[in-house]
Amino acid sequence: MPITLETLEIIVRAAGDVAMHYFNDLGALAINKKSARDLVTDADVDVENYLQQALGEQCPEYGFWGEESGQSANQTSRWIVDPIDGTHSFSKGQYFWGISVALEIDGELMMGAVYGPALDDYYCAEKGKGAWKNGKPIRVSDETNLASSMVSTGFACLRQYLEDNNLPRFNRIAQATTGQRRLGSAALDLCTVADGQVDAFWEQELNLYDIAAGVLIAKEAGATITDFKGNPGVFPKQVFATNGKILDQLLPLM
Repeated sequence: MPITLETLEIIVRAAGDVAMHYFNDLGALAINKKSARDLVTDADVDVENYLQQALGEQCPEYGFWGEESGQSANQTSRWIVDPIDGTHSFSKGQYFWGISVALEIDGELMMGAVYGPALDDYYCAEKGKGAWKNGKPIRVSDETNLASSMVSTGFACLRQYLEDNNLPRFNRIAQATTGQRRLGSAALDLCTVADGQVDAFWEQELNLYDIAAGVLIAKEAGATITDFKGNPGVFPKQVFATNGKILDQLLPLM
């Protein structure tokens, strides 16, 4: 690889410093709306600008796809970036938001990092080599009983006013499980599956930059990554990650 996980961590943690500069002074934060329920702040823009510059200097041969700036030239091999996943949480002073950076080469996710600066939790993975949280290897949970499991989800579909939304699915699964969480950042949600904090996560109507790094981290930690019908692969419009042991119990409820 032309970049190491150690070098990527230096860059992503520095991006976290940029984000925390704004997070520590939210009263001065400029907040704008991309749509009625979709926010963007100066922090999103500045973090993305920093990452585009720093990653470009390190790996000038790769393209860049950021949530705020869009796609550059050369999308065959590219960095896929969400500068702040969980902008609404960020703007409210909540801690569960993250910076998501993934490296995709010829359609394969090769490296990923998700950093929650306010939590000081740093997750990373490299294809075929495993996943880590704060330097320690992580694995999915050993939970085998759906009735005892804890799951998490999100509701980006409601932000888009979609009639085909997550509420009926959530109601079915909530009644079949012990714990349910809605934390507000798909990137970090996927990392909680990787870390065994929750046993499954699903959400619909996301974008690749929301989930690319988290999907790789979860997969390298032993998670199954499928759509809602159980087809393996990365599907931003139907992302479904489990510890693998409760997948068959959840599928009929999806």
